Amino acid sequence: MEVFVHHIYEYEKGLRNLVLHTAEKENLKMIINKLRNRKINYEIYEIEGNRINIFFGAQECIEVIRSIGKQSLTEYTSEEDFILGIMLGYDRRRQCERYLTFKQKNKKTA
Repeated sequence: MEVFVHHIYEYEKGLRNLVLHTAEKENLKMIINKLRNRKINYEIYEIEGNRINIFFGAQECIEVIRSIGKQSLTEYTSEEDFILGIMLGYDRRRQCERYLTFKQKNKKTA
């Protein structure tokens, strides 16, 4: 939960517009309470095992996540993965490299 609290801090200080945090399901109630108390927008997806992915941040960022509408990050297309990486604040150049690598792999498997 320390990392989660730090992610909230970074969001509230304006360092991030969108955060993706992975946590154990047992922490779900506490996570929701913290986000609601701070009036932070969020979207939660269950992932394999006893874990969840929590996206939280600016309303428009959460709306983009909802519009993609995929429960698992492994279901994202190359383009959706690229958009997500940019929204999360990952290095743009590395995101471009990652995108090109994904596209190249998809060409070989097609």
